[in-house]
Amino acid sequence: MAAIPSHFRQWFDQQDWKILPHQKAMAERYRQGLSTLLTAPTGTGKTLAGFIGSLIDIDARRPKGLHTLYISPLKALNYDIERNVVALVKALNLPVTLESRTGDTSAYRRKRQRAKPPHILLTTPESLMLLLSYPDAAEMFGSIEAVIIDEIHQVAASKRGDLIALALAQLEAYRPGYRRIGLSATVAEPDLFSMWLGPTGAPVPHLDSPGGKPPKVHILKTMEAIPYGGFMAKYAVPEIMAEIVKAKTTIVFVNTRAQAELLFQLLWEANDEALAIAIYHASLTRELRAKTQAMMAEGKLRAVVATAAIELGIDWGNVDVVIQVGAPKGVSRLLQRIGRSNHQVDVPSKAFLVPANQFEVLECEAAISAIAARHLDGDEPLPGAQDVVIQFIMNAACSAPITPHGLHDIVARSWSYHHLKYEQFEELFQFVIDGGYALRAYDRWHRLVKRDGAWVPSTPQMIQRHRQNIGVIIEAGKLKVRKIHGRGGRYLGEIEEQFGQSLSPGDTFYFGGEVLAFERIQDMTLHARASTAKEPRIPTYSGGQMPLSTFLADGVRGLLQDEDALNGLPKLVRNWLMLQARFSQLPDRKSLLVESFPRGMLFATVLYTFEGRRANQTLGMLFSRRMERLGLHPLSFTVTDYGLAITSVKAVTGESIYELLRADILSDELEEWLSESPMLKRSFRRVATIAGLVEQNHNSARKTLKQVTFSTDLIYDVLRKYDPGHVLLALTRADAERELLDLDRLTDMILNFQSHIEFRALPRPSPMSLPVILDVRTERLPGGGLEALLAQGDVETQAERMMAEVEHGLMA
Repeated sequence: MAAIPSHFRQWFDQQDWKILPHQKAMAERYRQGLSTLLTAPTGTGKTLAGFIGSLIDIDARRPKGLHTLYISPLKALNYDIERNVVALVKALNLPVTLESRTGDTSAYRRKRQRAKPPHILLTTPESLMLLLSYPDAAEMFGSIEAVIIDEIHQVAASKRGDLIALALAQLEAYRPGYRRIGLSATVAEPDLFSMWLGPTGAPVPHLDSPGGKPPKVHILKTMEAIPYGGFMAKYAVPEIMAEIVKAKTTIVFVNTRAQAELLFQLLWEANDEALAIAIYHASLTRELRAKTQAMMAEGKLRAVVATAAIELGIDWGNVDVVIQVGAPKGVSRLLQRIGRSNHQVDVPSKAFLVPANQFEVLECEAAISAIAARHLDGDEPLPGAQDVVIQFIMNAACSAPITPHGLHDIVARSWSYHHLKYEQFEELFQFVIDGGYALRAYDRWHRLVKRDGAWVPSTPQMIQRHRQNIGVIIEAGKLKVRKIHGRGGRYLGEIEEQFGQSLSPGDTFYFGGEVLAFERIQDMTLHARASTAKEPRIPTYSGGQMPLSTFLADGVRGLLQDEDALNGLPKLVRNWLMLQARFSQLPDRKSLLVESFPRGMLFATVLYTFEGRRANQTLGMLFSRRMERLGLHPLSFTVTDYGLAITSVKAVTGESIYELLRADILSDELEEWLSESPMLKRSFRRVATIAGLVEQNHNSARKTLKQVTFSTDLIYDVLRKYDPGHVLLALTRADAERELLDLDRLTDMILNFQSHIEFRALPRPSPMSLPVILDVRTERLPGGGLEALLAQGDVETQAERMMAEVEHGLMA
C-alpha cells in the first residue's frame, strides 16, 4: 500500500507541485507509527509534511473523537494553518473536521469542542493546559494519535516549552505511544531537540531535508555613510523606500515594537508615491493584525513594517524581498525572517540587511557568512523551570484527584524534568497544598485538601482562579488604547501601563502607525485623539531587546581576525577597523580587550566582551561596585551587545583591571548587589505569578502591574524575614540567573579571560569605543562617584568637556 494515496497525489499534480521526499517519508513514518523531528527549510512544505499522515489516516479510518493535536507558539500561526489545511480538506473532499482553540475562541465553541472534539485541533500551549485541567481531559485526549509541535525551536527553550513538555507527559498517561512530530526550519542541535520531544530516554528519530536554494542576502548599499552609533538606521530610509518601490511586496523587519513605530513613520514621510504600507506588532489589536495579514496575502499592501510577531511560519503571500533593519542578533532568527519571502522550493529568498551602526556591519557580515556555510544557532532546551511544575500540579488536581508519587511519575517522563528528584517535587507539591511555613496560616493559599487518600482542589473558587491564570507569559501592565472620533472611537491595541502613566494631557506619541495626543486614562483604557505633532514620543516596551547569540558573537570575533573577510567590508568600516588596529588593537577570540582613556576631567573604561546586552548589564553592575570599593568612583555605564563602557572619576590601570575582573566578583559583588537590587523582587513577581501565589486575572478584571507588584513585594519581604528557606525564594534566584542576568554566559567569559586581558591605556577614545560610549542608553550609578564629581566643580561644565573630548576622538 502506497504511503500517499492516489487522490492525494492527484491533488499535488493539480497544484503543479511535486511531492517532496520528506513529505513521502513523513507519510510512511506515520503509517509505521513512528515519531519524528522534521527539519526542513522554509517554503518546502514542512507543515503539510507534518499533517499529511494524519489526513491520510483520518480519510482511511473515519475515526471518532480527537485524532491530532497541533501546537504552535502563535495564535496567528494557528489561524493561518487552519485556513490552509481547511482549503486542502475541501479540495480533496476529506471527511476531516478541523478547528482552532485559542484565547480568542468563543465560550460556545470551547464548550462544543469539549463535547464533540474535531478530528484535528489547533491550539497554543496555554489553551492546551486549560483543556487538560477539565475532568473530561482523559476522555477527550484518550483517542489521540498524533501531536504536532510547530516551530519547535521557538518554544522548547522557554517556559512555554516546559508547559508543552508537561502536557506531552500528561497525554502519554492518557494515550501511551502516540506519535510526536516536531517541525522546524532552524534547529542547530537536532539531537538535543529529539530528546526534548520524546519521552525520557527515548529520543525521536530526526529527519533532515536540506532541500531549497540558499537565500541571497546582502547588506543594503546606501548613499549616506553608516554612523558610528545609533540603533534606528535613519541614514538608510531612502534606500529602503527605493527597494519597496521596486518590489511588489516587502516585509521590513525590526527587532522591537518601538523601532517598528519609528521606522514606519520615517518610511511614511519618505513615501512620495503614497504606496500602501502597514505596521504589524503584537501590541496592536487582533482585528488590526488580521486586517493587515489579509491585505498582505491578497497583494493589497506594498510593504509591512513588522517585529518578530510574523517571523514564524505564517504564509504572507507573494513576498518578493525581506529587509532586516538593525543587526539580526542570531543566524536562525534571521533565516526565519528571510524565509517569509519567495515560498518556492526552487527560488532563493532575497533579503537585505541594514546595520544601524558600524559595529552592526560586523554582525551582519558574520550572519551572512554563517548562512552561506549553512550554520545555525539558537537557544537550546534547558532543564525545566520548577515554578511551571507548581502550576502543573494545580492543573492536574483540577482534572482529577492526584497523589505526589503518581504525578511525579508523570512529570519525570519528560526530558525537561527527568532530573527532578522526588524530594524536590514533594517540596513543590507541599507548596501547592498550603503555601509553606510562613503562608499556611492564611486560607487563600490552602489550594489542595486530601480526600480518600488523594489531593483535590480545596474549593471550586480555587479551580476558577487557576484556570483564569494558566500560562507563563507574565506581561507588564497594559492599557487599552482607544482612538477617539467625535463621540465614538475604536481600539488600536495595548500600550504598557508605565508608559501611559508617564503621559500628561496634550502629550503626543506614535502608536499603530499614527500620531496620537493623550487625553486621559479611564478604566484601564488610554483615550487619545489624532494629532499632527512633529516630535511625538515613542512608546517603551519592557523586554524588547533581543540578545546577541553566542554563536554570532563568536563569528564577529573571528571576522576581526580574518584578513580576507576584513578586506571585503565596506571601505568606511574597513578604515574604522584599520584605525582601531593602529591606535589600540582589534579584539580577538583568545583575550579580553580593555581600554582606558580620559574623557575631559573624567575617565572611561571600555570592555569588549561580545557577550550580549543582558550579560554586559550584569557585568556593569558588578564591575562598578568593585570600582567603588577600590575608590575609583564610577559615575555611569553604557552597554551594547558588543561591549561595556564605564565612566569614573579615577582611571582604571593595568594593575587594577585584574583586581576588578577577579572571579570572586561573581560571588562577593553579586551577592551584595542582589541583596540590595530590586531585580530579585522583579523575578519573584514572575515566579509567584506562574506558581499561582498571586493572580494577574481575577474574575472578569485584570490587576494592574502596580497591584500585582504591591502584593508580591509584600509577600517577598515576609518570606525573606520569616521563611528564608521557602521554595519560591530558591526558584526566584534560579529564575533571575537564567532569565535576567545571563549569568552562565558572563561566568564563562570571566573564567576564560581573567588571565588573558589585553589592557590599553590610551590618550583619547579609540575608534571602536565610539559606538559603545555614544549609545544613548546610559545607566547612572549611585554612590561616591557623583559626590566626588560634585566636589570638583560644576556638573554641566564637566559634561560639556566630556562631549568635547568624544567629538575630538571622532575627528582625530
